[in-house]
Amino acid sequence: MASILIHTADESVTLTAQTVKRLLDRGDGDAALLYLALLRHHGTVQPRSLAGELRWEKSRIEAAEQALRDLRLLAPAAEEIPEPADEKPSYQRDDIARRLESSEEFRLLTAEVEKKLGKRLTTPDVGVLLGLNDYLGLPADVIFLLVNHCVERVTRKYGEGRRPTLRQIEKEGYAWARRGIDTQRAAVEYLKKYAERQGAIPPYMRALGLGDRLPVASEEKYLNAWQEMGFPPETVALAYDKTVLKCHELKWPYCNGILKRWHEAGLHTPEEIERADKPPAKQPTQSAGDAWKYV
Repeated sequence: MASILIHTADESVTLTAQTVKRLLDRGDGDAALLYLALLRHHGTVQPRSLAGELRWEKSRIEAAEQALRDLRLLAPAAEEIPEPADEKPSYQRDDIARRLESSEEFRLLTAEVEKKLGKRLTTPDVGVLLGLNDYLGLPADVIFLLVNHCVERVTRKYGEGRRPTLRQIEKEGYAWARRGIDTQRAAVEYLKKYAERQGAIPPYMRALGLGDRLPVASEEKYLNAWQEMGFPPETVALAYDKTVLKCHELKWPYCNGILKRWHEAGLHTPEEIERADKPPAKQPTQSAGDAWKYV
């Protein structure tokens, strides 16, 4: 019988009969597709890095990955997504050209990022976008939200005319991936909470006697942590007073130590702290004249 398959000149992908049987017995189409995608990349990439190529959300690719591990078709899972400075794919000019030619979505993303950054992207720049999309598995719409977020953050800090570098965008992209921000819904929710935290920062800065200036990165980490602990600016002002009394100036670690102790004790408002600081009331003592009543 003649073959009903249409053969192409592309490179072949080979599966053993035993592997085919395992996949068929499992009956999981996503697992089979993920396995084929991994074979296409010669097994040199992590399954999560194919989320963009397959256009799958995190939960879907994780389920397919687990199915392949159950079938013993995948090696043990990697611990976590590395930092940008650690292991990451190296994209050559040909790799980038092929992606730009084959993916209209990636071409549009590159063009929109160029508009947002106001410059023509170099080959290494486009390689960063490809890494976010292909290696981390961030969809194009999430990457564009990421770029917008980085632009707004740099503009707010340094004023109009300044733009983030691709290295800064890449670093933030890895941070998003570690937090599981890999869908448009997750990105929008994160950006909403980020905007709320940023809007709350000025009262905290004033409570610390720092006026209306923006916090530097290390200061912002403290402020975000205090917000997450549930401290209002008034409590931070109280911790600031105690810090200055002891250190004669603002010492962020010392102030943080005070707030952490209050947090561990379940004290968050000035009223709660004031009540906890009050000495216990003294019990009334009997006078000599009243002692005869109890004899």
